[in-house]
Amino acid sequence: MSKKLRIGVIMGGMSGEHEVSVVSAASVINALNKNKYEVIPIGITKTGKWISGLETVQILKNNMSVDNLANRIILPDPNQTSLVSIEGNQLSLSQPLDVVIPLIHGTYGEDGKLQGLLELANIPYVGCGVLGSAVGMDKIVMKNLFKSVGLKTPAFLNCLKNEWGNNQSAILNQINKVLSYPLFVKPANLGSSVGISKVKTKAELKEAIVKAFQYDRRVIVEESIEQAREIECAILGNYDPQASVLGEIIPHHEFYSYEAKYVDEQGAGLEIPAKLDDEQVKLVQEMAIQAFKALDLAGMSRADFLINPEGDIYINEVNTVPGFTKISMYPKLWEATGLPYDQLIDKLIELAIERHQEKSRLKTSFDEIDSSWQNNY
Repeated sequence: MSKKLRIGVIMGGMSGEHEVSVVSAASVINALNKNKYEVIPIGITKTGKWISGLETVQILKNNMSVDNLANRIILPDPNQTSLVSIEGNQLSLSQPLDVVIPLIHGTYGEDGKLQGLLELANIPYVGCGVLGSAVGMDKIVMKNLFKSVGLKTPAFLNCLKNEWGNNQSAILNQINKVLSYPLFVKPANLGSSVGISKVKTKAELKEAIVKAFQYDRRVIVEESIEQAREIECAILGNYDPQASVLGEIIPHHEFYSYEAKYVDEQGAGLEIPAKLDDEQVKLVQEMAIQAFKALDLAGMSRADFLINPEGDIYINEVNTVPGFTKISMYPKLWEATGLPYDQLIDKLIELAIERHQEKSRLKTSFDEIDSSWQNNY
């Protein structure tokens, strides 16, 4: 009987999406096959403290004291590949990790920082690498990359917090000159619709920008595609990514807000598969795969699209750590495509190991030129 893989599931984090992350992680932990995997819950509190124990989910979900949980961290040391216990001033190896599933949404988890730690620790992990995670999280860089490969995305402008503090009037004038209302105002690096406002008049713009700056030092302002259909496509794979069937979000709120996604289960309807013609389906799937490759993504992503009444298709954004809650679109799309939830998680773990093994074969130092590599190409 082969040994179980030790799977670390990281949740929580210092992010506005802390609570969402815990719900996603709880769902994945429940679905992991306990006959195949030894599951090790790893929590990061809102203050950045790392904890681990069977009660991790419950403690983070209910904002309880973490005093009774072991303080365990991952060190950026490729010789350990384990959780390390901290007791007083002493470090000791605790639990080896075969694969990590990072399920922290938003900053300090989805943006490449956690992925960088796992790279240094030489631990295989599910999902995108450092670069893909970073650009997939940053709406400004992401949309500029979309434009660079010819993907249509809504018109936008961006500004820095210090620029806003120095010259608000000039920024407001530029936005009003270049973009057409209504507008969406968003933090550049956040997800789950946190900090987002829909602005219909000039009078509302300043307050929306100030709100977004509470969450990030960079803000993006983009035109709203009015009366648009919201279409989503799930991508799975490393070097030969596959697209799922498409789904449509039918918001019952003004837009697909945080409340609609995670609080109010009646906040939005999900239609899977989306009612589109074959040509539209093919184009959306091709655009989703093109975005996946352009941003150097891996493992998984969910691409979100807008289709206006004239039929024009815009890619809005990608999510590199899509929600895994019971009402989340990503697992629902793959289930409709023929890949059930538990098998989807199995596949993501396989992709993580595959990608790690390939990277492990790369040279990390320059020495005498070896021509044998040509035999592999």
